[in-house]
Amino acid sequence: MACCATSTPDRLDHSASVDPVADVRSISFMVPSMHCAGCIRTLEKGLAAHSDVVRVRANLSLKQIDVVWTGDAADADEMARRIADLGFDAMPVEKQDDADAKMRRQGRHLMLCLAVAGFASANIMLLSVSVWSGAQAETAKLFALLSGVIAVPAIIFAGSPFFSSAIAALRKRQLNMDVPISLAVLLSLLMSLYEALIGGGETFFDAGVMLLFFLLIGRTLDQLMREKAAGGVRSLARLIPQRATRVAQDGSLSQINLDEVETGMVLRLSPGDRFPVNAKILAGSSAVDRSVVTGEADQMPISEGQVFEAGTLNLNGSLDVEAVSDAQSSFLAEVMDMMRAAETSKGRYRRIADRMASIYAPAVHLLALITLAVWMLATGDFKSSLTAAIAVLIITCPCALGLAVPVTHVVAANRLFREGILMRDGSALERLAEADTVFFDKTGTLTSDRLRLDAKPSLSIDHASVLASLAARSNHPAARAIADAYSHEPLCSLDDVQEVAGSGIEATWHARRIRLGRATWVRELASGSSGNDSAPTCFAIEGEASFGFRLSADLNPGAAAAVQRVTKLGRNTAILSGDHQANVRAVADRLGIACFYAGLMPRGKIAKIEEAAASDKVLMVGDGLNDAPSLAAAHVSMAPANATDVSRASADFIYTRPSLLAVPFAMRLARAANRVVRQNFGIAIVYNCIAVPMAMLGHVTPLVAAIAMSLSSIIVVSNSLRLAFFDRLANAPKRHLQPAQEGSASIFSPAEVSP
Repeated sequence: MACCATSTPDRLDHSASVDPVADVRSISFMVPSMHCAGCIRTLEKGLAAHSDVVRVRANLSLKQIDVVWTGDAADADEMARRIADLGFDAMPVEKQDDADAKMRRQGRHLMLCLAVAGFASANIMLLSVSVWSGAQAETAKLFALLSGVIAVPAIIFAGSPFFSSAIAALRKRQLNMDVPISLAVLLSLLMSLYEALIGGGETFFDAGVMLLFFLLIGRTLDQLMREKAAGGVRSLARLIPQRATRVAQDGSLSQINLDEVETGMVLRLSPGDRFPVNAKILAGSSAVDRSVVTGEADQMPISEGQVFEAGTLNLNGSLDVEAVSDAQSSFLAEVMDMMRAAETSKGRYRRIADRMASIYAPAVHLLALITLAVWMLATGDFKSSLTAAIAVLIITCPCALGLAVPVTHVVAANRLFREGILMRDGSALERLAEADTVFFDKTGTLTSDRLRLDAKPSLSIDHASVLASLAARSNHPAARAIADAYSHEPLCSLDDVQEVAGSGIEATWHARRIRLGRATWVRELASGSSGNDSAPTCFAIEGEASFGFRLSADLNPGAAAAVQRVTKLGRNTAILSGDHQANVRAVADRLGIACFYAGLMPRGKIAKIEEAAASDKVLMVGDGLNDAPSLAAAHVSMAPANATDVSRASADFIYTRPSLLAVPFAMRLARAANRVVRQNFGIAIVYNCIAVPMAMLGHVTPLVAAIAMSLSSIIVVSNSLRLAFFDRLANAPKRHLQPAQEGSASIFSPAEVSP
């Protein structure tokens, strides 16, 4: 990245508009019977075929599908019918409890099928021992028939999860991976029954039942691992209270459902209650636990006017709070949406996996047919030919390939969440791994947005009183710092107070104008300067000398260590700031950042990102309203949880703890996740390259094929779960972010904030 220290004032406005699609609606359905990549492809392709469907995303771990379409709200029933026509039961996500209950029943049924298959396998193996030991022909035939008596009901019951799924797919003229599995099991059963009844050669009852046994082991473990991977979202859902206590205007209390809470409602929280939505403290005395936001279970005192997120725990006092969001737009709802999106996103690797999985079902049947035909031509032995074809049907299941990406992204999202980092989608994780240049905003990101006055100029009592009074009328960080420094001064009466956007604040005192803000603007009414001419912020009374103020801010927790670790990762670092060059240089020198750009307005920041994007992929880290366009323009972006709403909406990652160490941690985890995805692809490809030819050559029995197929899926999922133990973020400060405050609008331009 070509880079130099430069000051680039930019005063051009930058704006963008989005043309919304009329009558666009969305709904989420729980689909308990979705269990493989083939199911995802069937659902997404089948629903997307309808002209009114805008977007479809299926989430395998959560058994959920999100549909966006154009039309009436009543069409939700039509959407459910379309899902049913594809062979899947669906229910609205609002019926989460019903869906969870159905999935638990499915889990119990899987376990019961596994138990039946295991019991039948053990008994059939005992009967087979006699045959293998050299039993007489009649005894061998009897034992073969007894094995069939055990195997037929066992296969019918234990194979029901596969048979029902295959039948549903075939009814809709679809193919999923349960079709070749069911075909293989039934063919082996029919071939064994034929051999047993005619007293012919070897039977395969033990192979058929044990085939189901190992397939069920793989599916059961797969479901358990998926539930573990998706546990973060469900754990968050349990933190949201489903009822809230509303305080009416007459003071009466009533219980309402969570979805009835509206912005502006007054709610009462008892000790031990969690905030049902984002809410502002109105009255009461208590302490809160914001560990759901920060990950740290420290008690935090509260005061009126503070805003806390949904899920925050009220510890020891009764509180009256005002809802500032509804349930759908609360902090926890936003977090859960991000975590769900981690698997449903269509990143590059996911698209590759989908394309490969889409050709598997027809390819499997074609390979099995070719194997059957070639073996028949070569040997003329239908039994051995069919055995080889059955092995091919079983061993080529693409489950490992379908699991390679989504499980990795879900586990990575959960690991990031445990460190207080929220990820919007899996494609962002891929883009973060590719980033080779990191641009940091300065104020509020590298430095605290709480400024302090370095040195107080010598002012008369009257001038100090006027300055304190004027500064107290502004919420800008620079004005607040000056007001804090002169808080002991008596306040005086001011007239015609007005804020001038991008310049500062002015008023009238004793018929003379007074100003506090941008130095050039303030000096327009001053008769001269009292010194400190290079100070960016000044105060003056009309006709008198101006006074300059130098403000500074502490580095944010972990800023120096974060920059050092990003550099050790081999990434370039730079600062994009609207502040004066001297201030930006001072921060860059403290952090060891050689490249910085000062005096930038939002459009100037975008220009620098686009300039770097010609050769690098940029990660932008920022928090302010003026950073939102830059966050959106970058290849990937991060913002703190206390950033402005617009910046949070523009960022791909949100970190909820105060330390910037979240940035290198997320980058390292993203690189690790990409390695795991590539490893999973390698495992799946190598497995198929070895297993399929061996099965076609007749070196693999159906039983061995079942074991190999199940093991490949388990290995891929287990490999992804290694990310759950990725090293913990070290040396992060153990303190909370300050909660958002009301009325924090800025009246100064970004260039006037002096850290």
